[in-house]
Amino acid sequence: MCTIVPISLSIGANRIVPTVSIPYPLGNPELPPEEEKHLRRQLVLKALTALTTNVDGQTVF
Repeated sequence: MCTIVPISLSIGANRIVPTVSIPYPLGNPELPPEEEKHLRRQLVLKALTALTTNVDGQTVF
C-alpha cells in the first residue's frame, strides 16, 4: 500500500495498492465516520486481494 505509486514502481515493488493521501494513507478525516470506515475497509480488502493474486512483474491494483 502506498501513497505515491511512481516511487513504488521505481523501486520495483511487484504489488502496488494506491492509498488516499500522504498525511492520511488509509483514511479521510473529512468524511463522516461510517464513510471513512467503508473507505478503510475497501482499501484493506484490495490489499488482501493483491496479496492473494498471482502477478507477473509489477502490478498496480
